Amino acid sequence: MFLVFSLANPSYAWWWDKVDKTLEAELKGKGYAGTLPDITNDIKSKQKKVVTPIFESKETFTNPSDLKPVPKDDPAFINIISKKDRTSNYIIDAIEIISLIERLVDTIEENSSVQLFVTRANVLTMNLDYLKTKYDGKPESYYESFKKLMEVNQFVKTVSQLRREAVLYQRYLAYQSTGSIYNPENISQQLEFLLEELNTAVIMLKQES
Repeated sequence: MFLVFSLANPSYAWWWDKVDKTLEAELKGKGYAGTLPDITNDIKSKQKKVVTPIFESKETFTNPSDLKPVPKDDPAFINIISKKDRTSNYIIDAIEIISLIERLVDTIEENSSVQLFVTRANVLTMNLDYLKTKYDGKPESYYESFKKLMEVNQFVKTVSQLRREAVLYQRYLAYQSTGSIYNPENISQQLEFLLEELNTAVIMLKQES
């Protein structure tokens, strides 16, 4: 008891303070010494936060009645949004004519029979007549290829008729002046002219397609 009262005397307080500091220095890095940290801020940061948008929402934005349907029937949507092929109908029709012209060209170059020539000529002129009916008077009628095709149409009809009549009348008109247009030399010249016109038309069509 004497020892306890002696140590409790203020004169011995300096000694306890020295012991505390020595102990603290000795335990530094080996354990915990000091007051507990305030972890309130860490707990608050982990709590779920409710964020309020900085803009005002529009209640009717998601209303289906306010959404406009896709303009599927609108030409602007079809041509621009859908990237529709913009090749004109005239070019599409004219490209189909090319194969018919080339067949007639082959008939002339191969010196095929009159019957085959007339058959292919009729098919070509029927398609050219349709082309004229469809585009005559419209902007497409000012295309150089359209004008050339209309000329070729008349040439094909003329030469085809000439060859048909030559088969029927040549032997009867052989000794008359009017029969000279049916002689083989004249028909050959007409076919050469027609061949040149047909090839020119094909070139023009391919350039515009």
